[in-house]
Amino acid sequence: MKLTELSIGQMATITNVGGQGALRQHFLDMGLIPGVDVSLVKFAPMGDPMELRISTYTLTIRLADAENIEIKDPRPAKLSVYRQQKVEKDIPHPRLGEQYDTHDYKVEHKGHEVNKGKLTFALVGNQNCGKTTLFNQLTGSNQHVGNFPGVTVERKSGAIKGHPDTEVVDLPGIYSLSPYTNEEIVSRRFVLEQKPTAIINIVDATNIERNLYLTMQLLELDIPVILALNMMDEMTGNGGAIRINEMERWLQIPVVPISAAKNQGIEELIDHAIHIARYDEKPARKDFCDPNDHDGAVHRAIHGIMSLIEDHAQHAGIPIRFAASKLIENDQRVEEALDLTENEKEIIEKIIVQMERERGMDRGAAMADMRFAFIDKLCQETVITPSESKEHQRSTVLDRFFTGKWTAIPAFIGVMGLVFWLTFNVIGLFFQNLLAAGIGYLTQWIDHWLTINQVSAPVHSLIVDAICNGVGTVISFVPIIVVLYFFLSLLEDSGYMARVAFVMDKILRNFGLSGRSIVPMLIGFGCSVPAILSVRTLPSDRDRKMTQMLIPFMSCSAKMPIYALFVHLFFPTYGALVMVGLYVLGIVMAILIAFFTKNHVFQGEAVPFVMELPNYRMPGAKSVLMLMWDKAKDFLQRAFTVIFVGTIVVWFLQNFNFSLHMVEDSSQSILAAVAGLIAPVFVPLGFGNWRMVTALISGFLAKESVVSMLTVLYGSTQLIQRSISGLAALSFLVFCLLYTPCIASIATVKNESGTKSAVNMVLFQCVIAWIMAFLVYHIGLLF
Repeated sequence: MKLTELSIGQMATITNVGGQGALRQHFLDMGLIPGVDVSLVKFAPMGDPMELRISTYTLTIRLADAENIEIKDPRPAKLSVYRQQKVEKDIPHPRLGEQYDTHDYKVEHKGHEVNKGKLTFALVGNQNCGKTTLFNQLTGSNQHVGNFPGVTVERKSGAIKGHPDTEVVDLPGIYSLSPYTNEEIVSRRFVLEQKPTAIINIVDATNIERNLYLTMQLLELDIPVILALNMMDEMTGNGGAIRINEMERWLQIPVVPISAAKNQGIEELIDHAIHIARYDEKPARKDFCDPNDHDGAVHRAIHGIMSLIEDHAQHAGIPIRFAASKLIENDQRVEEALDLTENEKEIIEKIIVQMERERGMDRGAAMADMRFAFIDKLCQETVITPSESKEHQRSTVLDRFFTGKWTAIPAFIGVMGLVFWLTFNVIGLFFQNLLAAGIGYLTQWIDHWLTINQVSAPVHSLIVDAICNGVGTVISFVPIIVVLYFFLSLLEDSGYMARVAFVMDKILRNFGLSGRSIVPMLIGFGCSVPAILSVRTLPSDRDRKMTQMLIPFMSCSAKMPIYALFVHLFFPTYGALVMVGLYVLGIVMAILIAFFTKNHVFQGEAVPFVMELPNYRMPGAKSVLMLMWDKAKDFLQRAFTVIFVGTIVVWFLQNFNFSLHMVEDSSQSILAAVAGLIAPVFVPLGFGNWRMVTALISGFLAKESVVSMLTVLYGSTQLIQRSISGLAALSFLVFCLLYTPCIASIATVKNESGTKSAVNMVLFQCVIAWIMAFLVYHIGLLF
């Protein structure tokens, strides 16, 4: 049978995993190996992808990929897949001084410490296991934390609090050291090439069998490793436990139970980490084969290859055990680095073929089976789990609604609609009006003070018109941006965003995208810069470039001040309708462009959809507030830097002519002359005057500055209202929605994909924006 023939609620045993290349290896690393039982939990609302349960964790894959997996013996799934054991009396974990005197991996320290200089720690773990939360606890950093795979898209570093001679590098989440996605390549390259002093391997204690696969590969690197068992509060809260001392004896490395979110066990983790780094305490165990078991063939193959490549591995600077394992898994990067002769390659191939014959399965499956067999034995001896966690029970209930066949799409529309309504019409609007009133009062007071003190006209105009009105108008939109990020953070931290990707995958695949693309696009509603960065989490170059091109069509928070101002001035009765219409138009344009380019510009198929659905969790107040503060701070920094400078420059150009004399009529200014040259291009769109064009140009710096420029150039919002028609205002909004993103986004694209991609994006979006604004204006004229 094929895996696709399994029914919901059934389980079966995998007999063969077909396919080839990195995807097949990724499936093996995720636990889809011959002999393993797998059960079908559910299908996405559109019938694809499917969610599977393997041991104690779930995995989503597409039906097309499931076609390559063969199964046998379909039967009703077990009600519980959790291992239950008798809970023993808890044995206290030894303190730092005791540990190295009592454990089997004792290391004698004679004389002074080995490493006296700076200690570098690589923070490594699976996606969504709490790495960034732990990084924040260790360093005091304010990095974004989210309950979605792939939050960390680039490595970040910082010193451990109280230890200035240390550096912790937070690497992207990875499932194994067999590179499948870009972030896995980043993490593997750092560990192998930068050679950190030690590795802090963070593991989700509630999903330990899945997480330990990476741990076993890290132990082969011959670098000091400490295992941080995260989310132990959830584990023990549900009646489970882990025998820490026993696990240390099995793995021969320090194991520390922690709860990063609650700052529990962090000090002990720091003490142990610094200790193993100072004294260079490498893992005492690197061999996980049982020579007397069915792994004997794998054991002999690994050691045979190790004896053959020892000098090559030393010359290449690659740990020999790791190199041998990767050669068996057909890792081309390692093979190229070792620079083997043809004769050596032939001998190695013969060794591997002999192993496959003895083992009865192919090389990749044999290696994965060896590791998971060891993990199973380890967990049987050390892990005590409850029948089912409260978090999983809650997630199962919520998923019936949020991923249900008939309720998932309406739920998504309802959730996002509620977020935008509360942001633009209720909470955000209330605080915006409050802040705007305060800024208005302050402006009047400053204006009055300057007048009674007879400050010169140019300075008076600069302070009141440029700074107070221009920058002040932009600052008044801070509440809307903060409120929107508050809701987006809640959705991401709760685990709902991962469900959105699961639900939307088949829909997006019709337009050439993967369901994982929905997350960068949703982040784009907040800001294009982190959205473009998060595209790195997509496994294929095709999907990355395609998603990157579509992100700017999402209405980022910087465009909200423009929408809010024009809706208030021209469409007060239909404000919510216009707002929603603009957001929908951006999404529709992205979908249409994706559809028409998928077979021409971006040829090929969307990447496979392989991910875990995390349990729903209550968002942490600290994480949410931290993100809100970061975004408010970022917005204010731009308001008082780029926008502030841009506003003053525009004020100067608007108030002075080429002879540097102050003009009474701004139409005689330098700005009017320069913008007037470009204005005719926008006449067919209904707003071909130099003031509107100048505001659009300033939007290249930052979209928020469009509002401040218009306020400075017109002097008041009432004059803006009189200068163009309502239809021209709608055309202007459409152009602002679709034209090139801000300079920060363009620079991010340049860094990610090169100058050519950045220039193409600017030109492409400006052309699309002009065409759509033209259609809106001239179709509107017909009515």
